[in-house]
Amino acid sequence: MNAPDSSRPPATQTCIEHWIAGKLVPSQSGRRTDVFNPATGQVSARVAMANAAEVAQAVASAQAAFPAWADTPPIRRARVMFKFLELLNRHRDELAHMITAEHGKVFTDAQGEVARGIDIVEFACGIPQLLKGDYTDQVSTGMDNWTLRQPLGVVAGITPFNFPVMVPMWMFPVAIAAGNCFILKPSPLDPTPSIRMAELLKEAGLPDGVFNVVQGDKEAVDALLEHEDVKAISFVGSTTIAQKIYETGARHGKRVQALGGAKNHMVVMPDADMDQAVDALIGAAFGSAGERCMAISVGILVGEAADRIIGKLAERTASLKVKNGVELDAEMGPIVSSVAHQRITGYIAQGESEGAKLVVDGRKFDRAQIGAGCDQGFWLGGTLFDGVTPDMKIYREEIFGPVLGCVRAKDLKEAVDLINAHDYGNGVSCFTRDGNVAREFSRRVQVGMVGINVPIPVPMAWHGFGGWKKSLFGDMHAYGEEGVRFYTKQKSIMQRWPESIGKGAEFVMPTPN
Repeated sequence: MNAPDSSRPPATQTCIEHWIAGKLVPSQSGRRTDVFNPATGQVSARVAMANAAEVAQAVASAQAAFPAWADTPPIRRARVMFKFLELLNRHRDELAHMITAEHGKVFTDAQGEVARGIDIVEFACGIPQLLKGDYTDQVSTGMDNWTLRQPLGVVAGITPFNFPVMVPMWMFPVAIAAGNCFILKPSPLDPTPSIRMAELLKEAGLPDGVFNVVQGDKEAVDALLEHEDVKAISFVGSTTIAQKIYETGARHGKRVQALGGAKNHMVVMPDADMDQAVDALIGAAFGSAGERCMAISVGILVGEAADRIIGKLAERTASLKVKNGVELDAEMGPIVSSVAHQRITGYIAQGESEGAKLVVDGRKFDRAQIGAGCDQGFWLGGTLFDGVTPDMKIYREEIFGPVLGCVRAKDLKEAVDLINAHDYGNGVSCFTRDGNVAREFSRRVQVGMVGINVPIPVPMAWHGFGGWKKSLFGDMHAYGEEGVRFYTKQKSIMQRWPESIGKGAEFVMPTPN
């Protein structure tokens, strides 16, 4: 695949608006905010901020489209998904370019994000099979029983800045294929891909109103949470907001799936291949500038592994190729915003003050070396701490940036106990050559997604994504078969016909006979 042409401007609108009832709708709220290119620090567009009335307009559009879409045979809904899949594959580099221009992640990583989103669309194309229920003939004399799954109605997704294509695709392809109508509220930091996906869905033949986009902030989120016609909410973001979304949505009678924050650990055992472990830690900690909910932010170095690996980690961290994401050899791009940059540097200062050993200080990165036009970008180098302890803030809290903290443990039990004591339980990894260690680790660790010699164990489309503890609020994981269950409700039907019904009223609990 080719890199984007950095000489041409990003494919963004002057003002990024809402998408309602199959078309762009100019905002009437009067509120807008800037969209930045993180590599240059320059404003690339303005994005509308919806008010409650505009959210209500989108919900009304979806509600009007729902009856006909729900009655559309699943095979015909699947054909729309197949066409959408074809268009996504044709425009995948265009979407990746938009991600790099507004999020800042390197282009090759953005291509990977689009590819993983496409996986979910491929899964959703199998909706006729996924919606099949169970049937039992002759559960009682002359009586049959079967189940079916039906769509909920209007559902909504509130998605974060770090994956503006993939995370929405965790939600809307499955929801739409199952017969629901969907409203997406993307992050205002990188809103352009949401509109492009809406355009591609329309081109694929999706009826107007089935997919809508409302740009915005807390006001739009609150309106979605409170609207009585929104039956379910999917959310990905910080734990604080996830818990609020879950509690508020449940109070308003909605089904809620809220994925929160993380503090992902990677255990390196003494028998691991140290070069492989270093590669894994560097890629998982600093890929996408650490702005991933599955990023490894803590390395637990067991026994002699610590002294064998720290020097290699320091060398690789200091030599990271931090560049504009349009450069194909870039390993890490800028931080998404100036606010995020200030938050991350604040954590680095906090770690220093708490006594962790600052091995590599990313604050010393010289942004001037990036090149012309990028000296005002939101740049930060990789940061490496050693001697981190569980009482430190940089260990307890999610930093969401390119900061790797290393904790030393004497054995596997201590490593597992550390992980299990943490508030978060999203993802975890263990590097070892010992099959019994791998088995015991997988069984004992209290985390939702586990990798053995796999640093970022994001499940494939048919398995489903979700953590434990404060990393997930709700009972069902995203996408996969649990995603189908989340966006549908089961109905059980029992049937018999007059010829098999006995005479007289029945006053006892029906039993098989």
